[in-house]
Amino acid sequence: MFAANEAWGANCGPAAIAAVLGMTLDQVRPFMGDFEKKHYTNPTLMWDTLRRIGALFSYRGGELGRNNWPIYGFTRIQWEGPWTRPGVPKVARYRHTHWIGVNAIDSNNIGIFDCNATGNGTGWTPLTDWENILVPWIIEELVPRANGEWHITHAVEIKLPWRFKG
Repeated sequence: MFAANEAWGANCGPAAIAAVLGMTLDQVRPFMGDFEKKHYTNPTLMWDTLRRIGALFSYRGGELGRNNWPIYGFTRIQWEGPWTRPGVPKVARYRHTHWIGVNAIDSNNIGIFDCNATGNGTGWTPLTDWENILVPWIIEELVPRANGEWHITHAVEIKLPWRFKG
């Protein structure tokens, strides 16, 4: 993760794609469109990248709350803060989002992939650890004006079985 971040700016979007689809970041890179110009993955770029890779997927968007996880795929997290107050233009929210991978095949043991957890060797962590340990750290260290709240804005479901044929 660190080498790809240094080389081409890889962050949460490409990392979540790689983790969920079983690819390396170097395999994901050529499918990422204009990512290297802008260094963020908005929903449109996510859908386009998944199509270029050949993944079959569906998605839902909107204010999805905190428990509307896909069975296997990605979610886009919105960190809440002054940018999510009523009347603030929606575009102000975009810089405060984060893509994570989700494995909820066993709904009693939901796993979250977060590029900020790669120090554990895989980046995958139980949902409870993600919510109680990693999220507070992310907010404190990376989103300092956030109010501690978050919600899901997009849930992407990958059709299984999936295998990259690159």
